Amino acid sequence: MPQSSVPVSVESNPDTPSCDCLAHVYGNAVDHGERVRHYSSDMTDREWAQVRAAMPVPGWLEGRGGQPESYCHRQMIDAIRFLVDNGIKWRAMPVDFPAWHRVYVFFRRWRDKGLVKEFHDRLRGKTRTAAGRGPEPTAGIIDSQSVKAAASVPASSRGFDGGKKINGRKRHIVVDTTGLLLAVMVTAANVTDREAAQVLLARLTERFFLLRLVWADGGYTGPLVDFAAKALRLALMVVKRDADLSGFVVLPRRWVVERTFGWLMRSRRLTRDYERRTETAEAMVLWSMTMVMSRRLAKQRG
Repeated sequence: MPQSSVPVSVESNPDTPSCDCLAHVYGNAVDHGERVRHYSSDMTDREWAQVRAAMPVPGWLEGRGGQPESYCHRQMIDAIRFLVDNGIKWRAMPVDFPAWHRVYVFFRRWRDKGLVKEFHDRLRGKTRTAAGRGPEPTAGIIDSQSVKAAASVPASSRGFDGGKKINGRKRHIVVDTTGLLLAVMVTAANVTDREAAQVLLARLTERFFLLRLVWADGGYTGPLVDFAAKALRLALMVVKRDADLSGFVVLPRRWVVERTFGWLMRSRRLTRDYERRTETAEAMVLWSMTMVMSRRLAKQRG
């Protein structure tokens, strides 16, 4: 449920904050000073209006335990966006943001409780609706991307992709026909596309009941097609490249997911995998896509 429509039974903070996030209005964020927004990753007021309406409601505000937060939600999200967009270390967080360990605790809570996925999915629904589409997709495109892993990535969750000659991890994603992310799963790079797709497509059909068609490349041929049809009631259509063609060729439907990978590569944190846990790597992908969608919504509503 969006923040703006949540019934609140507690009294608001008597001070009148300049920010309208729930941590300012009902929490203790007014005890900390405001910051001047001057980074390119900072949300504009139009972006913040879209983001605020899509944010999950804090547990303390719904009586589910915990203390009212002491840091502005807008500042916290701007800090995470800065980290993802610029590829910095957590400890290199600029001093005008809240302390890095406070931002990391916020990031970790949203990752572990599934709040970043909830936030991302709400923004995706708003973006699809604004584009004149239904909130739930009926078709998607699946693909994978191998990326090199930093020294911080443990050996237990990394591998060697013999086809791409990359030692690291592999991102498996499914997008809708406009390129918006539907699901992401990060594995070791030696996990094949077909192995990962069985798990990813099963998760996808549990979440999207209207989804009936998924396009894929030649790496998803074989028993996976029958598995998708019989076990998941999903049509997996393989779009193969013509062997007679050479050089770069735009293939039907497959170019959409390649464009999404291009969007993700604009976030420097994603150009290499630095995360110890695959769940953190998946959360970074979700945060990157929230920036794409919030900026698009701000332009459409502007």
